[in-house]
Amino acid sequence: MKSLFEKLGGTYHKKGDYFLPDLFLPETAPVGIWGQRRKHYLKTQRGPLYNALLLSGKLNDHLIEVDTQAEAMFSQLVKQLAEQESVTEQLKAERQMEWVGRMNNVRNRAEKIIFRELIYGEDVV
Repeated sequence: MKSLFEKLGGTYHKKGDYFLPDLFLPETAPVGIWGQRRKHYLKTQRGPLYNALLLSGKLNDHLIEVDTQAEAMFSQLVKQLAEQESVTEQLKAERQMEWVGRMNNVRNRAEKIIFRELIYGEDVV
């Protein structure tokens, strides 16, 4: 006849008078800045969705996916917007401060687009 612990499966350790299961979180990839921003938004503004993703074990995968998409989108947008605004290497060499200001403007606009479309966007689960 099997003992209770053999029926339950897994491993246990004794703590005082109790046997506690040995629980481990699965190893996952780190979540970048865009994923962290998405997590903050979900946690503060979309609590039920955040809890559903967390309890189903899909939260980290969702955050990593958003982070990956946002990073690629940010790079592409900065490149496209810089071309449209004529923010070139020549401008950088000739008038550095103007280049810095215009490039910061481009990066800020790209960031706003990502926030609107990916971070605060429709929640597809």
